[in-house]
Amino acid sequence: MYNVSNDKALKISATTFSELNYKESDIEELLRKNIDMICDEEESMLIVGKQVRNAQHGISDLTAVDNRGNIVLIEIKRDRKDIEGRKEAFEFQAIRYAASYATIEDPEDLVNKIYAPYIEKYRNEFENGPLTSVELGTRKLMEFLRENSAESNFNKSQKIILVASDFDEQTLSAVAWLNSNNVDITCFKMIPYKIKEEVYINIEKVLPINTYRDYYVNFLESPVKSSVQKKGFTRRALPKINEMLEWGVVKAGDTIVAKGREDEGKLLPNGNVEVNGEEISMQKWLKELFGWSSIQTYVFAVHKETGKTLSQIRGEYMEKEQEEGI
Repeated sequence: MYNVSNDKALKISATTFSELNYKESDIEELLRKNIDMICDEEESMLIVGKQVRNAQHGISDLTAVDNRGNIVLIEIKRDRKDIEGRKEAFEFQAIRYAASYATIEDPEDLVNKIYAPYIEKYRNEFENGPLTSVELGTRKLMEFLRENSAESNFNKSQKIILVASDFDEQTLSAVAWLNSNNVDITCFKMIPYKIKEEVYINIEKVLPINTYRDYYVNFLESPVKSSVQKKGFTRRALPKINEMLEWGVVKAGDTIVAKGREDEGKLLPNGNVEVNGEEISMQKWLKELFGWSSIQTYVFAVHKETGKTLSQIRGEYMEKEQEEGI
């Protein structure tokens, strides 16, 4: 990362969470409240558990359900040293926990075992009312599954997300191999930078990628030679609202309506929306409306003038461009 103010390029080096005196629990809490940091605007997610203990006394960091109905296990380590110093491989620990989630039979089972205790622990973050934690959890989970058309696919498979400021080659090699064998496991780097007294975090998705072979550790090479390619990517390649504004398929001043609701906002030139006289990102606005941890922004944002979702408008434009380019 470089600071290029005053026409001078000053390199800003990454630090580590341990150097910042961050504990693993600090990162866990940061992600619990801001899971959209690692799942962006193309995925809906509902956090349903934290520090969940299974029958074998294993404790998973965060538990969620995504828009496909998958139960998502999110495992966190601060830094590379924390991963390398473990007796049990980071990815193997996560696989064991994910296997225990495969035993969750239905939404009711998830609510009783995981979501209701979570709601009880963080009750001040949920609506006050006469509903018990089980009743509230059931209502919120079923609404989430229904709105994402995932009721029939609940827990048909599990997903693993590993998060750390850096990963060792053995972990990336194992995850790349698991990905190539159809195991849904993702690695995200949360790289901290300290600028003056402020801490900034850069999010980088490391795996999965299209080609995994570069991540495999060759048994004939030393660890130094088998280092991972440094190039990564931070988000999916789908165009965002700024590109859609540039294309002219939507325009500043257009009205955006929350899918299935009457709430609406005015699209601004920078891609945010104005709601009740205040500027807010579309992701945050929709996330708060639906009460989820993250939301598929382009699926749940409807362009009032056309009656189409932003996802539909984007897809149609991309298909047209592809046809004209053939």
